[in-house]
Amino acid sequence: MFDFLIDGFGVALTPLNLGLALLGALLGTLFGALPGIGPINGIAILMPLAYTLGLPAESSLILLAAVYTGAEYGGRMSSILLNVPGDAGAVMTTLDGYPLAQKGLAGPALGLSAVSSFLGATIAIIGLTLFAPLLADIAVMFGPAEFFALMIFAFSSMSVMMGKDPIKTAIGAVLGVLIGTVGIDSGTGVLRYTFGMPELYDGIDFVVMIIGLFAISEILLMLEHSQNTNDNGKLPPLGRVFVSLKEVLACKGAIGRSGLIGFIIGVLPGTGASVASAVSYTTEKRLSDKDNTFGTGDMRGLAAPESANNAAAVGSFVPMLTLGIPGSGTTAVLLGALMLYNITPGPMMFTERPEVAGGLIASLYIGNVVLLLLNLPLAGVFARVLTIPRWVLVPAIAILAFVGVYQLHSDLFAIYLMLVIGVFGYLLRKLGFSLAPVILGYVLGGLMEQNLRRALSISGGDTGILWQSGISLGLWIAAALLLVLPWLVPKLLVAARR
Repeated sequence: MFDFLIDGFGVALTPLNLGLALLGALLGTLFGALPGIGPINGIAILMPLAYTLGLPAESSLILLAAVYTGAEYGGRMSSILLNVPGDAGAVMTTLDGYPLAQKGLAGPALGLSAVSSFLGATIAIIGLTLFAPLLADIAVMFGPAEFFALMIFAFSSMSVMMGKDPIKTAIGAVLGVLIGTVGIDSGTGVLRYTFGMPELYDGIDFVVMIIGLFAISEILLMLEHSQNTNDNGKLPPLGRVFVSLKEVLACKGAIGRSGLIGFIIGVLPGTGASVASAVSYTTEKRLSDKDNTFGTGDMRGLAAPESANNAAAVGSFVPMLTLGIPGSGTTAVLLGALMLYNITPGPMMFTERPEVAGGLIASLYIGNVVLLLLNLPLAGVFARVLTIPRWVLVPAIAILAFVGVYQLHSDLFAIYLMLVIGVFGYLLRKLGFSLAPVILGYVLGGLMEQNLRRALSISGGDTGILWQSGISLGLWIAAALLLVLPWLVPKLLVAARR
């Protein structure tokens, strides 16, 4: 393995590939920071360009992989500064990142996010180097029933996300699942909640959903606050711009645990950064949040999802490289890039095309360091977004939102739908709901339905398949414990004191 890695560094450290890794990291950070673009669209834009320019397969993959990991870094910027997630993996970052920015700690929050992302990705890259074949064997053991149980576990873990308001969390998750069911049912062809509108036959697009729910609702809140007599028209003060070593060390447990969780979940095909960040955040809240500070600006609540979503991004390369199965939507696009070069991903690629596999893995090490060196010094620059007056910031966010949606769909209906969802999100926030469970319900609900259908198709309608295997049974038990223990433990403690 070390010989393989050394050969890989020989490929990745050539001037061309090193320059492409740097370019990909910069572009990826930009794509991640702009809501509505994200890693999938960024790679989709660059992939035909890289092929047209005649880049070798390994160089093309190094560029696209750098865009992917850079976008995971970049997604945190708008999440922390504007409460607008750059992509699905950055949704959980808003829970503590934005409150930290509101306290004047945007710089330290961005710095901690960069360090957490670096460490989480490093954990995953080492895991990819050492354990890829073993983890691929484990990933193969997950069938539709196991994935359905994993989604149930993810939903039950949401119950601890908002400890003081589990009812509102559950309602938000159900609303997200309902929104996710809009469109043609892929199994039966039945129209669901389309109200006769052809534009809704394909469902509500994720970009429209996330920009409407977060960006438009944030604009409406800013406009509301601008009418307050105590408001000076500016966002909170910048404060200090660098994270301290003490703050990083205070989060070391959250970073380490979440990096491992993110990598393991990333290895499972079809899960991705959104599931990893949700599970890691709720796990860390359960383990560390003794004072109920998560959700109010706790550094650990920021470090956990940031470490996990970058680890999951790297972990998703494991099934792609070893089995030829895309671990996420983004690696599915990367798989298409390999097909352009007539390369078949799988175990034989490590022997038939070692320069591609080795160069990619080595470039992840290099790109991760490059991203840290780029993002740490720029934390203060990015944080200065908070000093922009609202009369400038609100139109700027609105322009990004409208352009981001229109450039993907070229359809005014998507704009109208985004505005409706934005008003809906604004009302939810005024009623004290968190938007994170809504988005997670929307994302996880679709995955859960697909895997339930597949499992029942395999078993001929026998629901017993859902808990037949040891993996699925273990996940069902873990989900039940997450729901019961928060209610049961306090009662047992009171009884013990008596």
